[in-house]
Parts: sequence; C-alpha cells; structure tokens
Amino acid sequence: MILGEKIIQMRKQKEWSQEELASQLGISRQSVSKWESGASIPELDKIVSMSRLFGVSTDYLLKEEMEESAPAILPKEEISDPQRSVSLEEATGFLELTRKTAAKIAFGVVCCILSPICLILLGGLSEYGQRVRISEEMAASLGTTVLLIMIAAGVAILIFNGMRLEKYSYMEKETFVLLYGVAGIVEKRKEEFAPTFRKCIITGVTLCIVGVVPLLLIGTRDEALAAIVCIPLLFCFIAVGVFLFVWAGSINESFDKTLQIGDHTPEKKELNQQTSFFAGAYWCVIAAVYIGVSLYMDNWHRSWIIWPVAGALFAAFYMILRGVMGRKK
Repeated sequence: MILGEKIIQMRKQKEWSQEELASQLGISRQSVSKWESGASIPELDKIVSMSRLFGVSTDYLLKEEMEESAPAILPKEEISDPQRSVSLEEATGFLELTRKTAAKIAFGVVCCILSPICLILLGGLSEYGQRVRISEEMAASLGTTVLLIMIAAGVAILIFNGMRLEKYSYMEKETFVLLYGVAGIVEKRKEEFAPTFRKCIITGVTLCIVGVVPLLLIGTRDEALAAIVCIPLLFCFIAVGVFLFVWAGSINESFDKTLQIGDHTPEKKELNQQTSFFAGAYWCVIAAVYIGVSLYMDNWHRSWIIWPVAGALFAAFYMILRGVMGRKK
C-alpha cells in the first residue's frame, strides 16, 4: 500500500472523518484529502505526528511494501551492519533542535564580535573626545571589562547550546544510514529552505561590504570620526552579517549533515575530526595577541585591525592544513 491508502485505512479504523484527523494534526481537511489522493506528501513533522497518533512506526507509513500488520515502533536490536541507522524521528529531532538553537548560537557569535566596540569607542573618546573626555586608563579599564563580559556571555551561550546538540554529535562524527523515506523528506526541506539561505548569504555579504564604505571615505580625513563612529559602525554591520551567516548556515548545514553531503561525506568527516582542534586554538591565540598588543601599545582604537587580518589568515591557514592532512591521508 502507498502512504495515502494507509492513511485512509488507519483513519477509518479510528472511525475518524477527514475533518477529525485534520483537527488532530492542526491542519485543514483539504490537506488530508490531498494526502489520501496522492496529490501531495505530508511534511516531516506531520508524518511523525501521524505515527504517534495511529501507534505505528514511521517506517510503516513510508515503506510501500509493508503490510497493515506491521508492528508499531520497533525496538532497536543488534544487527550485523556496524553503521548506525537514523530513523525519521531522529532526523526530525536533530533538524528541529538545530533550527531552535541556530539563532541563539548566532547571537553568541555576535556577542564576541561586538565585544571590542566599547573599548574602541572609549579609546576614541579618550583621545579625540571634546565634550565627553575620559582618561586613557579609565577607557582601557572599562572597555576591557565590557569586552571580557561580552566574550564570556557569548562563549557561555555557545557552550550551552552546543551541549544541547551533543546528543546528535554522531551526525557529524559517524557514518550512518538513513532509513527508508528519510532522505527524500530531508531533501525536500532543504529545497524549501534554499531561497532563505541564499537571501541571508547575499544580505550578509552586502552588509559586510557596505560597513567598510564609511571607514574608507572618512577614515583618512577625520581620525576622530573614524575612531568614534565608523569603526563601531563597521563592527555592527559585520555582526548583523555574521548573524545571518551563522543562522542560515547552521540550518542549511543540518540538512547536509543528515544527508551526508557537501563537507559531511564519510571521507570528510574523518578529515574534519583531525583538523577540529585548529579553530579553537587559533582564535584563543588571536584573542590573547589582541589584548596583549593593545595593552602594550596602549592604542586600543587602532589594534582592532588584528581581527580582520586574523580572519583572512584563518581561512588561508585552515585550507593549507586541510590540504596537508588530506594529502597525508
């Protein structure tokens, strides 16, 4: 039987009309009618809801060759194939949790990006401020305090939400097999999200480029305006752009992880594990260098240049490292 026929059969066993089933699922009667006629396919979450509602497995709903006597959700048993099998429930749980945490993770990254703004702004006021002027020692002390607090908050957000996703870490580290029908549903959701992903990437790149324009136009003519206005404004534009990158990228990457495509093929998973240490170590060193150089030179409103330079070098070093590791393998 096909999915539509199974929905009809189970609905009649419950003695429900199309309206009653639609009410249980929170959808319209027309949607149920289209499912039963084969005109459309239920969304991923609706298939999971129906499996719970009717007391059957998602495999039974999706596999055409399974008969009506198929058992409910089957217990996991040891099988000869060492690869992990991922069910529709597991895939749904991972995708939904990623969607919920994506914005929070993006906000944590934004906190780290915006952390130097107070330091840069106070440094500019201490040197160029006329109406509002504070000592350089006060600016450095207060600015560094805000910087460390924002970094701590950002890192805490990243760690907390990373721990929430830890139970699905095998999606990134292990090779697994998707059960019947899961790949098609995930691919459909990936296609539906593709327009949003493209818009976020285009908007993010545009913001990062536009944010540099005021600094290029004013920076060489008026150092005071550049230090107090243009550089903080640049960080804000970059922060919004990075938020879009991380939010959309996390969701899009969750589809790739589930489907094991792109940077998450079995071969690349092994390579990613070997190079995963680099990013954490690199940015810890850069943060230490930034604070050390700024304190030593006492020039906080100019030492910010370390961050964009470090970002460009990170991409180069990371690609070189992956190339070397891949060649050795």
